[in-house]
Amino acid sequence: ENTVAESLSESPAKRCSRLFRKAGVFLAKAQFEQALVTLREGEAFALALGDTEKLALFREEIRQCEQRRSEGHPIEES
Repeated sequence: ENTVAESLSESPAKRCSRLFRKAGVFLAKAQFEQALVTLREGEAFALALGDTEKLALFREEIRQCEQRRSEGHPIEES
């Protein structure tokens, strides 16, 4: 996938903010799988940037999302 490479033209802070907002929308709808995909995209982006602070934020959100998903929020796999 070229999403990370293509998104380097966008400001890193803007890109990360957009991914967090997008994940937040999925979380608000209890769409944990989509939220995780978005957060993992952010994780890969932060890793590519070498931004350890943003990487830690994405990884913490991923951990919380996985925890919420496992706490009685069954997801139908399509």
